[in-house]
Amino acid sequence: MEFQGRKLRNEYKYYIHLHEYLTLRSRLTKMMNMDEYSIDGEGYGIRSLYFDGNQDHSLYDKNNGVFKRDKYRIRIYNGQDDRITLERKSKFGDYIAKEGAALSRSEYDSLLAGDAQFLLEKDNALCKEFYYAVTYRAFRPTVIVDYTREAYVYPHGNVRVTFDKRVSTGVNAIDLFDDNLALEEAIIGPLTVMEVKFDSFLPDFVRNVVQPDHYVRSAISKYVICRELKYKHHKE
Repeated sequence: MEFQGRKLRNEYKYYIHLHEYLTLRSRLTKMMNMDEYSIDGEGYGIRSLYFDGNQDHSLYDKNNGVFKRDKYRIRIYNGQDDRITLERKSKFGDYIAKEGAALSRSEYDSLLAGDAQFLLEKDNALCKEFYYAVTYRAFRPTVIVDYTREAYVYPHGNVRVTFDKRVSTGVNAIDLFDDNLALEEAIIGPLTVMEVKFDSFLPDFVRNVVQPDHYVRSAISKYVICRELKYKHHKE
């Protein structure tokens, strides 16, 4: 399915308890492969720097259920700078679309220093649109979101079942590579975020294992959770 030229995917999110996670994990390991970026049985580390405007456009749109909304972020994996990606995640009702563009470490450093001019020189529509968001809509780094992702994949239907663990936010920092970055857990309690993503169909064997109808589907946004935690500390 496509909308406005973007490939759409289904994305279902759930909070699950520790015993549910352990049961699902045990079943999935027998039926699906782990994501190729996994470095061990726990999965791999994801750290993202989110951008928003001075009117908190992305936060407002999410909290008010706007039909079409976008989030810009820069993402790294396992704390390394060999794979830095500028991403835009778009939401169209119940569907999502993701676009990405590779950045070098020097380009990332330029963005963090407030210099986005190089984006216009890249042959990539996303880079140019992000340039205008930064230049004319005053998008700035707002919050770091950090977690460990355990991901299982199945090619037919482009299925991904992920468990996001130890979701944390960076404390008073916006540099993904800050060696002294302090993290604070943003989801309290023994909860894991399970996400089920697929294109047009979810294979029956995956549905039978995951049983998405068994859990309460939630409009979980790790970005919003971490932003709200940041606001809470600011008020205190």
